[in-house]
Amino acid sequence: MKRILKLESLGLFILGIYLFSLLNYDWWWFLILILGPDISILGYVFGNKTGACSYNFFHHQGIAILLYLLGIFFANLSLQLLGIIMFSHSAMDRFFGYGLKLRKGFKFTHLGEIGK
Repeated sequence: MKRILKLESLGLFILGIYLFSLLNYDWWWFLILILGPDISILGYVFGNKTGACSYNFFHHQGIAILLYLLGIFFANLSLQLLGIIMFSHSAMDRFFGYGLKLRKGFKFTHLGEIGK
């Protein structure tokens, strides 16, 4: 099952790259911004609950898709870019086994404990 989930995440990451290619941005933007959602880790400075909430907000694929669709609706390339980056980043994270965080601590995710 883990292999199927990883393949699915890889496919979603490739979809994110494709969607980015439809925008009129240089590729170096993708390479720089792809790690941007990890700034949400700073929420852990305020405890596990706040950290999990901030991390999950910036790694939630539904929110990313909503932002992308709002960007299309309002013809706002920045919103589209934000949605694509968040979506691609979360797909990449899930490919590597980093899921949405549980309130128990950073290493506890909806995909299981990191490193096990």
